[in-house]
Amino acid sequence: MNTLHRLFLLLLVSCTLSSARATTEIEPSLEPLSNFPQSTLTIVTPNGRQHLFNVWVADTDAHREQGLMMVKSLAPNTGMLFIFDQPEKVQMWMKNTLIPLDMLFIDSTGRIDSIAENTQPMSLSIISARKPVIGVLEIAGGVAAKNGIKSGAIMKHPAFEK
Repeated sequence: MNTLHRLFLLLLVSCTLSSARATTEIEPSLEPLSNFPQSTLTIVTPNGRQHLFNVWVADTDAHREQGLMMVKSLAPNTGMLFIFDQPEKVQMWMKNTLIPLDMLFIDSTGRIDSIAENTQPMSLSIISARKPVIGVLEIAGGVAAKNGIKSGAIMKHPAFEK
């Protein structure tokens, strides 16, 4: 084997090992969503229409950190509700999230303050609430617009009835 072939083989092995290492790093060990608490919620739009969602509840640091990472699809009436202990200026991202999502930022009264629509999968860009919120509902991208869900709609869920 000549020197050029050896260099090529060494480069190929090096690239393969680097690729394997990178793949391992982005594959977090995830808890099955079936282990998350589950609940239902209703969103009431200003015109009085009601939209029922079945949600997984992320109310611990570990569950909030995992979110919908590596989920490949989401039915239009499902989502994940992130609940925080007190109102805070929430910042989210789409790391290891494979599908576009609508993020609905909810104040302590259950009112939707703002919506980030069709967020970009796998993005590390920060998506921020406009003001302190106590919850975020993530649903499939485009579902909010399709159902006429906008800022000002009210979310009915025990987390917002305090």
